[in-house]
Amino acid sequence: MSINTKKVIKNAYRISKVRGKTALRIRVPGGHIETHHFALIDRIASQYGDGTAHITTRQGFELPGIDFASIPEINRMIRPLIESLGLAIEVGDAGYPSAGTRNICACIGNRVCTFANDDTTDLAQEIERAVYPHDFHFKIAVSGCPNDCIKAVMNDFGILCTVEPVYDESRCISCGACVENCAKWVTGALALKDFSVVRNREICIGCGECIRRCPTGAMTRSHAKSYRMVIMGRTGRKNPRIAETFLKWADRESVLKILRNAYAFVENHIDRSLDKEHVGYIVDRTGYPVFREEVLKGVVLPQRAIVADHIEWGGYRYTSDSGLR
Repeated sequence: MSINTKKVIKNAYRISKVRGKTALRIRVPGGHIETHHFALIDRIASQYGDGTAHITTRQGFELPGIDFASIPEINRMIRPLIESLGLAIEVGDAGYPSAGTRNICACIGNRVCTFANDDTTDLAQEIERAVYPHDFHFKIAVSGCPNDCIKAVMNDFGILCTVEPVYDESRCISCGACVENCAKWVTGALALKDFSVVRNREICIGCGECIRRCPTGAMTRSHAKSYRMVIMGRTGRKNPRIAETFLKWADRESVLKILRNAYAFVENHIDRSLDKEHVGYIVDRTGYPVFREEVLKGVVLPQRAIVADHIEWGGYRYTSDSGLR
């Protein structure tokens, strides 16, 4: 049979190495799925695939061994999965509307983890609704704290949930537990001065460890949620690198607006002679100042927010590998 590979890929199916066979990619925003959907996934894998499911690095499922001829029927079957995404589009029987923007990843967040500063599942699903469906190649991940178990720094956009400690000097006994813990495990952002704790806001990463360690409740969580956004991390063949901090102490509304603006930035600057162009390489080509100006357009940042004036990415290039002979 004749296959329109571009349409198949956009429809969230993989072109596999096995002739006549494909694999369905199932989105699971935030890595969180209601378990009643497993029955449907099992049915598709068993009846139309090879009876297996691969859990991808982006927290979705791939169901291999599917005949191309089965795609229309499977697309009708997966309607409940697409409806569960809560998208502001009419969900029909045509399957996933796009696959360019990859599944939004997230760690388990504060629903379970004691280190997490926010509900990462909720934020990942909100980002999903804000940016999907879209054909542009974006990778976005949400981490509940700066421990970054989800490896947000390896994504185009990484959102790290942070917290600013509120210090009540009247409850402080000058024990130094928070200062010692920050010095040993974090960035050394705290110091004791005249029996009071002083925080260096420039190097504080908002992990919340001082709050966790305080025995008297002198350190508590701010009611305002805050986020650090790191940008343009990537793997790949050309220039793998870790993301760098773009924005600190942002609010959720600003994060969502910046992500939406990033798609407009790509629309303006993408090289359309290519089948696809990674957003990081577009930023490399246009320069960081152009990116910063366009993604911050119309964004009203909270007063506490800090935007990077300049970013110089590192990474490595294979032509400069040292010690390889």
